[in-house]
Amino acid sequence: MPKKRRQFTADYKFKVALEAAKGTKTLAQLASELGVHPNQISQWKALLLDEGARLFERSGEATERQLAQREAELYEQIGRLKMDLEWLKRKVAS
Repeated sequence: MPKKRRQFTADYKFKVALEAAKGTKTLAQLASELGVHPNQISQWKALLLDEGARLFERSGEATERQLAQREAELYEQIGRLKMDLEWLKRKVAS
């Protein structure tokens, strides 16, 4: 019977990667304590270091502006479509 693959939660991966980033223990020590391959810990650590800076970006303000702009464009399009519909109704009626 094949061995079932283990799946780790994002929280667990974060804690392991953070411990590896601290550098208090070697990857081999962490791997033996946690039962995770050292290459996997290295991948999680690299991902944490690469993507960690995105946590502190102020993307929320830009996203709100983009949503407001998109909303304005959609309302403008709705207005144009309503005008076209009224024009077509008048054209068909006559």
